[in-house]
Amino acid sequence: KMKITRTIFDGSGRPTRSEEEVLELRVKPGWKKGTKLTFQQKGDERPGHIPADMVFIIEEKPHARFKRDGDNLVMTKRISLSDALCGVEFPVQTLDGRTLTVSTRDDVITPNSSKLIRGEGMPISKQPGSKGNLVIKFDVAFPRQLNSSQKEQIRSLLPQAV
Repeated sequence: KMKITRTIFDGSGRPTRSEEEVLELRVKPGWKKGTKLTFQQKGDERPGHIPADMVFIIEEKPHARFKRDGDNLVMTKRISLSDALCGVEFPVQTLDGRTLTVSTRDDVITPNSSKLIRGEGMPISKQPGSKGNLVIKFDVAFPRQLNSSQKEQIRSLLPQAV
């Protein structure tokens, strides 16, 4: 809701009073930055002119976990090298408060790889009931150093590059 005040003129063109009104801004889920809401003839009046339209333009607030990319939501998840190689499960809280359990147990995560979860992105305003995707980008944390024993163990477990 937005409270507005506009000036009203009498027939001779003199301002007579200020009028307050509360406009209800109904923002639909999924509306993108730059979407305009127009309230016809709710702006100030001028003698001999139709009252101006009141236009509100949607802006997006930054979010702590997600970044919007069209209808998709993108997040970055930092995981250890061992979790990248062996798999991990972790919770993701959605914008609507649900908790998804994301698993990489069947995958080997490489640096800069991502996982797509269909239908868990932003609502698509022109397609009710449809949503974009959630894209999880992985940031693999490599160890800063390994001792010689650790290096030997890793070499013995992993196939050699060809």
